[in-house]
Amino acid sequence: MLEKIQKALTIRSGTIRELLAEALGMFILMVFGLSSVAQVVLGRGDFGQHLSINLGFGIGVTLGIHAAGGISGAHLNAAITLTHCILGNLPWRKLPAYLIGQFLGSFTAPATVFGLYYDALYDYTKGNFTVTGPTATASIFSTYPAPYVSLLGGFFTEFTATVMLMLGILIIHDEKNNGALKGTQALLTGILVLGIGLGMGMNTGYAINPSRDLPPRVFTAIAGWGMDVFTAGHCWWWVPLTAPILGSLAGVLIHKLFIDFHNQPVPESGNEKGQPAVETS
Repeated sequence: MLEKIQKALTIRSGTIRELLAEALGMFILMVFGLSSVAQVVLGRGDFGQHLSINLGFGIGVTLGIHAAGGISGAHLNAAITLTHCILGNLPWRKLPAYLIGQFLGSFTAPATVFGLYYDALYDYTKGNFTVTGPTATASIFSTYPAPYVSLLGGFFTEFTATVMLMLGILIIHDEKNNGALKGTQALLTGILVLGIGLGMGMNTGYAINPSRDLPPRVFTAIAGWGMDVFTAGHCWWWVPLTAPILGSLAGVLIHKLFIDFHNQPVPESGNEKGQPAVETS
Protein backbone atom coordinates (compact mmCIF):
# COMPACT_ATOMS: atom_id res chain seq x y z
CA MET A 1 0.00 0.00 0.00
CA LEU A 2 2.76 2.44 0.93
CA GLU A 3 4.59 1.69 -2.31
CA LYS A 4 1.45 2.46 -4.31
CA ILE A 5 0.96 5.73 -2.46
CA GLN A 6 4.60 6.65 -3.03
CA LYS A 7 4.36 5.91 -6.76
CA ALA A 8 1.17 7.96 -7.00
CA LEU A 9 2.74 10.94 -5.24
CA THR A 10 6.19 10.78 -6.83
CA ILE A 11 6.81 13.72 -9.15
CA ARG A 12 8.86 12.94 -12.25
CA SER A 13 9.28 16.47 -13.54
CA GLY A 14 12.68 17.82 -12.54
CA THR A 15 11.42 21.41 -12.72
CA ILE A 16 8.53 20.75 -10.33
CA ARG A 17 10.87 18.95 -7.95
CA GLU A 18 13.14 22.00 -7.98
CA LEU A 19 10.14 24.25 -7.33
CA LEU A 20 9.11 22.17 -4.32
CA ALA A 21 12.69 22.02 -3.01
CA GLU A 22 13.06 25.80 -3.20
CA ALA A 23 9.68 26.20 -1.49
CA LEU A 24 10.59 23.93 1.42
CA GLY A 25 14.08 25.35 1.80
CA MET A 26 12.71 28.88 1.82
CA PHE A 27 9.97 27.94 4.28
CA ILE A 28 12.51 26.49 6.72
CA LEU A 29 14.80 29.52 6.37
CA MET A 30 11.99 31.99 6.96
CA VAL A 31 10.27 30.20 9.83
CA PHE A 32 13.50 30.11 11.83
CA GLY A 33 14.34 33.71 10.94
CA LEU A 34 10.94 35.34 11.39
CA SER A 35 10.08 33.46 14.56
CA SER A 36 13.33 34.68 16.11
CA VAL A 37 12.39 38.27 15.23
CA ALA A 38 8.90 37.76 16.65
CA GLN A 39 10.26 36.40 19.90
CA VAL A 40 12.65 39.33 20.36
CA VAL A 41 10.08 42.01 19.50
CA LEU A 42 7.02 40.56 21.24
CA GLY A 43 9.07 39.42 24.22
CA ARG A 44 10.23 43.02 24.73
CA GLY A 45 13.84 41.92 24.96
CA ASP A 46 13.24 39.27 27.63
CA PHE A 47 13.49 36.39 25.16
CA GLY A 48 16.49 37.32 23.05
CA GLN A 49 18.38 40.23 21.55
CA HIS A 50 19.68 41.23 18.10
CA LEU A 51 22.10 38.30 18.17
CA SER A 52 19.15 35.93 18.47
CA ILE A 53 17.77 37.18 15.16
CA ASN A 54 21.12 36.77 13.42
CA LEU A 55 21.49 33.24 14.76
CA GLY A 56 17.92 32.38 13.78
CA PHE A 57 18.47 33.38 10.16
CA GLY A 58 21.89 31.70 10.07
CA ILE A 59 20.44 28.42 11.32
CA GLY A 60 17.52 28.75 8.92
CA VAL A 61 19.87 29.25 5.96
CA THR A 62 21.94 26.20 6.91
CA LEU A 63 18.93 23.90 7.27
CA GLY A 64 17.24 25.33 4.17
CA ILE A 65 20.33 24.57 2.09
CA HIS A 66 20.47 21.03 3.44
CA ALA A 67 16.80 20.57 2.54
CA ALA A 68 17.01 21.83 -1.05
CA GLY A 69 20.69 21.70 -2.00
CA GLY A 70 20.76 18.28 -3.62
CA ILE A 71 17.71 18.99 -5.79
CA SER A 72 17.69 22.64 -6.80
CA GLY A 73 21.05 23.87 -5.57
CA ALA A 74 19.24 25.77 -2.81
CA HIS A 75 19.32 29.26 -4.26
CA LEU A 76 16.66 30.45 -1.78
CA ASN A 77 17.17 33.94 -3.19
CA ALA A 78 15.67 35.49 -6.32
CA ALA A 79 18.77 37.64 -6.85
CA ILE A 80 21.01 34.56 -6.88
CA THR A 81 18.66 32.70 -9.22
CA LEU A 82 18.53 35.62 -11.65
CA THR A 83 22.32 35.93 -11.51
CA HIS A 84 22.72 32.24 -12.37
CA CYS A 85 20.39 32.71 -15.34
CA ILE A 86 22.36 35.73 -16.58
CA LEU A 87 25.63 33.78 -16.26
CA GLY A 88 24.17 30.82 -18.13
CA ASN A 89 24.37 28.46 -15.16
CA LEU A 90 20.59 27.99 -15.06
CA PRO A 91 18.23 27.85 -18.06
CA TRP A 92 15.92 30.84 -18.27
CA ARG A 93 12.96 28.49 -18.63
CA LYS A 94 13.51 27.38 -15.03
CA LEU A 95 13.46 30.92 -13.62
CA PRO A 96 9.67 31.01 -13.05
CA ALA A 97 9.70 27.68 -11.19
CA TYR A 98 12.50 28.81 -8.87
CA LEU A 99 10.84 32.15 -8.16
CA ILE A 100 7.42 30.59 -7.58
CA GLY A 101 8.94 28.06 -5.20
CA GLN A 102 10.84 30.71 -3.27
CA PHE A 103 7.84 33.02 -3.06
CA LEU A 104 5.55 30.17 -2.01
CA GLY A 105 7.82 29.18 0.85
CA SER A 106 8.40 32.79 1.85
CA PHE A 107 4.66 33.54 1.89
CA THR A 108 3.56 30.51 3.92
CA ALA A 109 6.35 31.06 6.50
CA PRO A 110 5.04 34.43 7.79
CA ALA A 111 1.53 32.98 7.81
CA THR A 112 2.86 30.19 10.03
CA VAL A 113 4.69 32.58 12.35
CA PHE A 114 1.60 34.83 12.44
CA GLY A 115 -0.47 31.88 13.66
CA LEU A 116 2.26 30.79 16.07
CA TYR A 117 2.47 34.21 17.73
CA TYR A 118 -1.04 35.56 17.12
CA ASP A 119 -1.91 35.73 20.83
CA ALA A 120 1.35 37.49 21.60
CA LEU A 121 0.83 39.86 18.67
CA TYR A 122 -2.65 40.75 19.90
CA ASP A 123 -1.42 41.27 23.45
CA TYR A 124 1.49 43.44 22.29
CA THR A 125 -0.55 45.62 19.92
CA LYS A 126 -4.02 45.40 21.52
CA GLY A 127 -5.24 44.32 18.10
CA ASN A 128 -3.87 47.39 16.28
CA PHE A 129 -1.31 46.13 13.76
CA THR A 130 0.88 49.06 12.72
CA VAL A 131 3.93 49.59 10.52
CA THR A 132 5.38 52.48 12.54
CA GLY A 133 5.04 53.69 16.09
CA PRO A 134 5.88 52.36 19.56
CA THR A 135 4.09 49.04 19.01
CA ALA A 136 4.96 48.56 15.33
CA THR A 137 5.09 44.89 14.35
CA ALA A 138 5.32 44.86 10.55
CA SER A 139 9.12 44.70 10.86
CA ILE A 140 8.77 41.21 12.32
CA PHE A 141 7.99 39.98 8.82
CA SER A 142 9.71 42.34 6.36
CA THR A 143 12.59 44.80 6.50
CA TYR A 144 12.26 48.56 7.00
CA PRO A 145 14.99 51.21 7.19
CA ALA A 146 15.93 52.77 10.50
CA PRO A 147 14.49 56.29 10.95
CA TYR A 148 17.89 57.93 10.42
CA VAL A 149 18.63 56.08 7.15
CA SER A 150 18.07 57.87 3.84
CA LEU A 151 16.75 55.99 0.84
CA LEU A 152 20.17 56.22 -0.85
CA GLY A 153 21.93 55.08 2.30
CA GLY A 154 19.57 52.14 2.66
CA PHE A 155 20.07 51.18 -0.98
CA PHE A 156 23.85 51.25 -0.57
CA THR A 157 23.59 49.15 2.60
CA GLU A 158 21.54 46.45 0.88
CA PHE A 159 23.77 46.56 -2.20
CA THR A 160 26.97 46.18 -0.16
CA ALA A 161 25.56 43.44 2.06
CA THR A 162 24.51 41.44 -1.00
CA VAL A 163 27.93 41.92 -2.60
CA MET A 164 29.45 40.34 0.51
CA LEU A 165 26.85 37.55 0.44
CA MET A 166 27.62 36.66 -3.17
CA LEU A 167 31.38 36.94 -2.66
CA GLY A 168 31.14 34.63 0.33
CA ILE A 169 29.06 32.05 -1.54
CA LEU A 170 31.46 32.06 -4.49
CA ILE A 171 34.47 31.69 -2.20
CA ILE A 172 32.88 28.82 -0.31
CA HIS A 173 32.10 26.96 -3.55
CA ASP A 174 35.25 27.86 -5.52
CA GLU A 175 36.73 24.46 -6.39
CA LYS A 176 39.64 26.08 -8.25
CA ASN A 177 40.70 27.94 -5.14
CA ASN A 178 40.49 27.11 -1.44
CA GLY A 179 36.87 25.96 -1.51
CA ALA A 180 35.12 24.51 1.51
CA LEU A 181 35.25 20.79 2.21
CA LYS A 182 32.32 18.77 0.96
CA GLY A 183 29.48 18.81 3.45
CA THR A 184 30.47 22.06 5.15
CA GLN A 185 29.10 24.50 2.57
CA ALA A 186 25.67 24.82 4.16
CA LEU A 187 27.09 25.51 7.60
CA LEU A 188 29.56 28.06 6.26
CA THR A 189 26.83 29.82 4.29
CA GLY A 190 24.77 30.05 7.47
CA ILE A 191 27.78 31.53 9.26
CA LEU A 192 28.20 33.95 6.33
CA VAL A 193 24.63 35.21 6.76
CA LEU A 194 25.22 35.43 10.52
CA GLY A 195 28.30 37.60 9.86
CA ILE A 196 26.38 39.89 7.53
CA GLY A 197 23.69 40.35 10.17
CA LEU A 198 26.24 41.05 12.87
CA GLY A 199 28.07 43.67 10.83
CA MET A 200 25.54 45.15 8.40
CA GLY A 201 22.12 44.64 9.93
CA MET A 202 21.59 47.91 11.81
CA ASN A 203 20.55 50.20 8.95
CA THR A 204 18.01 48.11 7.08
CA GLY A 205 17.69 44.69 8.66
CA TYR A 206 19.77 43.09 5.86
CA ALA A 207 17.09 41.78 3.48
CA ILE A 208 19.76 40.82 0.86
CA ASN A 209 17.08 38.77 -0.85
CA PRO A 210 13.95 39.78 -2.80
CA SER A 211 12.39 36.41 -1.97
CA ARG A 212 12.87 37.06 1.72
CA ASP A 213 11.23 40.49 1.70
CA LEU A 214 8.39 40.80 -0.82
CA PRO A 215 6.18 37.77 -0.02
CA PRO A 216 6.02 38.54 3.73
CA ARG A 217 5.25 42.16 2.85
CA VAL A 218 2.34 41.03 0.71
CA PHE A 219 1.18 38.77 3.53
CA THR A 220 1.24 41.59 6.09
CA ALA A 221 -0.72 43.83 3.72
CA ILE A 222 -3.41 41.13 3.60
CA ALA A 223 -3.25 40.12 7.27
CA GLY A 224 -4.12 43.49 8.77
CA TRP A 225 -1.23 45.93 8.37
CA GLY A 226 -2.66 47.38 5.15
CA MET A 227 -0.97 49.22 2.31
CA ASP A 228 1.27 51.12 4.75
CA VAL A 229 3.73 48.26 4.33
CA PHE A 230 4.42 49.59 0.82
CA THR A 231 4.48 53.31 1.60
CA ALA A 232 6.50 53.29 4.84
CA GLY A 233 10.13 54.38 4.77
CA HIS A 234 9.62 56.58 1.67
CA CYS A 235 8.19 53.62 -0.26
CA TRP A 236 11.08 51.43 0.87
CA TRP A 237 9.61 48.20 -0.53
CA TRP A 238 11.33 48.41 -3.92
CA VAL A 239 14.86 48.71 -2.47
CA PRO A 240 15.07 45.09 -1.17
CA LEU A 241 14.00 43.98 -4.65
CA THR A 242 16.51 45.89 -6.76
CA ALA A 243 19.59 46.44 -4.58
CA PRO A 244 20.19 42.70 -3.95
CA ILE A 245 20.02 41.94 -7.67
CA LEU A 246 22.59 44.59 -8.50
CA GLY A 247 24.70 43.57 -5.50
CA SER A 248 24.66 39.93 -6.55
CA LEU A 249 25.85 40.79 -10.07
CA ALA A 250 28.54 43.11 -8.66
CA GLY A 251 29.72 40.34 -6.33
CA VAL A 252 30.16 37.95 -9.24
CA LEU A 253 32.04 40.59 -11.24
CA ILE A 254 34.40 41.36 -8.34
CA HIS A 255 35.15 37.67 -7.77
CA LYS A 256 35.88 37.10 -11.44
CA LEU A 257 38.11 40.16 -11.78
CA PHE A 258 40.12 39.51 -8.62
CA ILE A 259 40.18 35.70 -8.43
CA ASP A 260 38.43 33.57 -11.01
CA PHE A 261 39.84 34.91 -14.29
CA HIS A 262 43.41 34.40 -13.10
CA ASN A 263 43.06 31.01 -11.40
CA GLN A 264 43.74 27.74 -13.18
CA PRO A 265 41.56 24.74 -12.30
CA VAL A 266 42.99 22.02 -10.08
CA PRO A 267 43.96 18.95 -12.18
CA GLU A 268 41.38 16.20 -11.85
CA SER A 269 44.05 13.52 -11.43
CA GLY A 270 44.97 14.70 -7.92
CA ASN A 271 46.89 17.27 -5.95
CA GLU A 272 50.58 18.04 -5.80
CA LYS A 273 51.23 15.23 -3.35
CA GLY A 274 49.73 12.66 -5.65
CA GLN A 275 46.63 12.17 -3.51
CA PRO A 276 43.09 12.23 -4.97
CA ALA A 277 41.68 15.72 -5.17
CA VAL A 278 39.06 16.53 -2.57
CA GLU A 279 35.67 16.56 -4.23
CA THR A 280 33.42 19.50 -3.35
CA SER A 281 29.92 20.31 -4.39
